[in-house]
Amino acid sequence: MSAAEARERVELALRYLEEGKALVERDPVQASEKLYKAAEETVKALAVHLGLSDILEKVEKRGRWTATDLEKAVEAVAEKIGDWFSAAWDAAWTLHVWGFHEAKLDSKAVELRVRRVERMVTEAMKLVGGGAPNARST
Repeated sequence: MSAAEARERVELALRYLEEGKALVERDPVQASEKLYKAAEETVKALAVHLGLSDILEKVEKRGRWTATDLEKAVEAVAEKIGDWFSAAWDAAWTLHVWGFHEAKLDSKAVELRVRRVERMVTEAMKLVGGGAPNARST
């Protein structure tokens, strides 16, 4: 796993973020999943960037990420860049479960969580690089 992979994941996260933000008002269910995917790709990018080899080796051996892998990566990333990252992940997880799977969040509830996911992506862009230069402004 390489720096190029981390950058690709951040760029994918940015794309999901923008798609999710565009859907908040008209389709909060799909917005929730896009925003969650932005957070998920950010976690994966930072796991690669920060060299979380214990997690990455398990993922590589298994051939996929599990919810447990993501949670362990979030914990490790938060230790390195701050507790805000765990809180942002929790907001993204709420979007995934209650916004997408259960379809219980309205546009306002989704909008309340956008900032946290956006910060995840923005901070990852600063650490990893990648993404459009003007993507940092909101």
